[in-house]
Amino acid sequence: MPLKLALPKGWLQGNTAAFLERAGLAYPDYHQSSRSYRPKCLGLPGLFSKVFQEKDLAIQVAIGNYDLAICGLDWIQELLVKYHSDAIVKVRDLGYGQRNLYVASSRFSALRSVEEVKAAPAAVRIVSEYPNLAEAFALKLRLKRFRVLPVWGAPDAYPPEHADLAIVSATSCEELRERDLIPIAKLLSGNAWLIANRSSLERKDMSSLLSPFYGTDPVVEFGEELSVSEIDSEGEFEPSVFGDGVVSLALPDGHQQSHAIKFLKKAGLKIKGYRQPPATRRPLMDFGGVKVKVIRPQDMPLQVANGNFDLAVTGRDWLRDHHCRFPASPVQEMADLGFGWVRIVAVVSNNLPADNTNELRNLLRTGDIPVLRIASEYTNVADKYARDNHLAPYKVIPTWGATEAFLPEDADVLIDNTETGRTLAKHNLKIIETLFESTGCLIGNSSSLADPLKQERITSLIEILKKGVN
Repeated sequence: MPLKLALPKGWLQGNTAAFLERAGLAYPDYHQSSRSYRPKCLGLPGLFSKVFQEKDLAIQVAIGNYDLAICGLDWIQELLVKYHSDAIVKVRDLGYGQRNLYVASSRFSALRSVEEVKAAPAAVRIVSEYPNLAEAFALKLRLKRFRVLPVWGAPDAYPPEHADLAIVSATSCEELRERDLIPIAKLLSGNAWLIANRSSLERKDMSSLLSPFYGTDPVVEFGEELSVSEIDSEGEFEPSVFGDGVVSLALPDGHQQSHAIKFLKKAGLKIKGYRQPPATRRPLMDFGGVKVKVIRPQDMPLQVANGNFDLAVTGRDWLRDHHCRFPASPVQEMADLGFGWVRIVAVVSNNLPADNTNELRNLLRTGDIPVLRIASEYTNVADKYARDNHLAPYKVIPTWGATEAFLPEDADVLIDNTETGRTLAKHNLKIIETLFESTGCLIGNSSSLADPLKQERITSLIEILKKGVN
């Protein structure tokens, strides 16, 4: 059985490619702008390598799908702080890709120190992409009451109106201040690491793969343990711009942002600062009594359901995923905005002898597939698809993107979105069913519509947005 190495996609990709080349493990198809998920290693032709989003790497090693992986220390600790897994061994600090994990408040918040956080009279709301480390921080401070708000991204957008603190990664305090955040403590500092599956180290001869990593210059390892190093905050307190009766609107970043920008311009709404990449998470909207934040569309349905936003522009796919888990949610679609059309589809490898869901079910019944592995960002849609189609036994594998990389080695089925299907075909995949179609839509909280202080503004804004559809 060949050795298996998992590599990071995203911001570590360029530096990782350069490191591997110095180590004698050059990958011609692995670089910062690469779209290849299975690059070939020139130094070790028999090595099987695959590219994943960084958030998925430690999990893939822990469950034994990969022998080795290169991953940032922050995502390793995010897994290990909650799941004290003996399956992962930290092999070596690779000396590049330094990233710090900070506790930060907003420049609009009066919380400016760890002591003030400890003395907070109400439950402390902590928002983060690192929910396990956020909980560990709260427990380390022995906070009597706290609440962790997990998000897909853009945690800096939430304080102080929708969270008191954010646990965020950054290269420096200055970077945080540019994002309207005030650092009050550092939790972790670390580089990219080589990690291994313990069973693989014990059972396999990995000397040919490990030795190149030790042929590079030794590095000074950063601290691995979670600690709370306080930082003196600077700057004057600025009061929040959100107040009673103000309608809060969430706009998307990421892939949907360019579509949303064009749509809002067509509707005649002027929003200063809403551009790619986000210059600010708080653009200014030329509409009285409406304040805007820019967050991830994946987070919007839950944030609207929790009352953090009155309205949001997201995709119908994320609204459907939310309703699959919370059918009684107060979130409802206010208007179909018509942009960003995609299909949500079930996908398998071309090598799998199934061209529809019925044939997939037969493979389960005959035992050709012992347990159906379904990988998806749409975990609730994926779960409903399996239940509705009696695809038992099955398990849903949550992913953070680059989902097509999972087939066929690490999953049997994907639930993914596609416009043309060309990318799927390029990766030797085929669509066996279209679950539904999705476009951009305006969603809202039913309680907000009943608020007499907000109702007129919300109704006027909806009417303006509907004009942009025509």
